[in-house]
Amino acid sequence: MDMSFPSERSPQDASGKPAGQTAKRGAAYVALGSNLGDRERSLFEALQLLNEHPAADVLRVSPVYETDPVGYTQQPAFLNMVAAVRTSLTPRELLRLLLDIERKLGRVRDVRWGPRTIDLDLLLYDDRRFEDDELTLPHPRMMERAFVLVPLRDVLHREHPLYNQVAELAADALRDGKEGIALWNTINWHNAFARFEN
Repeated sequence: MDMSFPSERSPQDASGKPAGQTAKRGAAYVALGSNLGDRERSLFEALQLLNEHPAADVLRVSPVYETDPVGYTQQPAFLNMVAAVRTSLTPRELLRLLLDIERKLGRVRDVRWGPRTIDLDLLLYDDRRFEDDELTLPHPRMMERAFVLVPLRDVLHREHPLYNQVAELAADALRDGKEGIALWNTINWHNAFARFEN
């Protein structure tokens, strides 16, 4: 099933790249999280690095939510969001790009579920189902995490086969206050980086 994004863009859409660079690309959804340093800046720097890649366009971004840590709880609260990305990279290539961005932004993997400057996860790529030692699609724990479900609902295409399930679980998470999730900030992706130029 072709889940590529429609040509119409919302006010938060902004690839900023020539139309010729966006032919026949897949629709991917990437979760972003940070709980060390300037958390909001780390999220936006990750988005900027992703969008600067010639084969990736960040088209829509969710609001930013603050959530309690999960798993290893003795750490600061997280900021979380999800980005909708149009890309001609394969899922594995996109995953490697995300890992490279993490490294550039100082991600250190020393404690599972521990604190991090940035965390990037590939949640969905079109409606593909895939599993190997490197990557599982859809992300195996995405339906369990409020910090993924709520921002994903905000940007997930309504025609995606998982939309109804994601929307229902996200509504439940918000109603129950799961993981202490709360709206942190609503951004305009067009103008987001003007805030961080200085």
